[in-house]
Amino acid sequence: MARTINEIYNEITDSFISISIIKVFYGLEDNKTFSDQFSPSSLEATLFYHVASAIWTLEKLFDLHRIEVNNIIGNLKPGTTRWYANMVRSFQFGFNLLPDSDLFDNTGRTDQEITQSKIVAHSAVVERDKKLIIKTAKSNGNDLEPLSKDEKTALDEFIERFRYAGVDVESISEKADQLKLALDIYYNPLVLNSQGHRLDGTSMTPVGDAVRAYLRILPFNGELVLAFLTDALQQVDGVVIPHVVSAWYKYGALDWLNISVKYQPYSGYLRIDDANLIINYIPQSEILQ
Repeated sequence: MARTINEIYNEITDSFISISIIKVFYGLEDNKTFSDQFSPSSLEATLFYHVASAIWTLEKLFDLHRIEVNNIIGNLKPGTTRWYANMVRSFQFGFNLLPDSDLFDNTGRTDQEITQSKIVAHSAVVERDKKLIIKTAKSNGNDLEPLSKDEKTALDEFIERFRYAGVDVESISEKADQLKLALDIYYNPLVLNSQGHRLDGTSMTPVGDAVRAYLRILPFNGELVLAFLTDALQQVDGVVIPHVVSAWYKYGALDWLNISVKYQPYSGYLRIDDANLIINYIPQSEILQ
């Protein structure tokens, strides 16, 4: 871990004033520190600070390099969940594999063709009941969507080619889990009206927009934490107190299930329809009533 600039600076100055010839040349006293005998604006102090800053920058770069190398090693280590996730993201739709290999044959293909063939934008691997669950989604503009039937069939074949023998794997690429929310929003009447519209006309649905923005910035397969959602709503201009009264989720043909604290989506991502966002707007004057 990189030392602080002050730590490096002090090591340099302590070493400097301990040199015998320096003591004689400057007439230094043994019982005084560098800062006791040199002004902060002196040439020596300025020089040593710049040297300390340069050393600190180098040490920080080494730290970043170490983290990058460790991440690369972790990603390449065969058999780990991270390795499976990276392998799935390397999938190229419409491309064949090299003989006896899990690498795709890109002979004669352009960089653009190769890039466009890598359709898996997000992947996550979790271990459940002695089985690896591989979740995937592709990009659709600024949003996500599941792979098509043909795309998933091809991906599943690729997974069969590279998975470890004896490892039970389930591949999932589904539509977003659905979220339903009931919110009480205590609002500032100087900014919002009783329908939640901004009075200046810049947005008709600022609270709904904030909910959807929060869902989109969640990491793929990341957990929805209701407390964090409340924090995000608190940042909406005009919202005084946001309160999540109830929250539910569903995926596939299942019934709605309650979310008490947090939820990790089955598909890897969550979305909410207008009909499932129930908001009760309350003027802030009613907070004390």
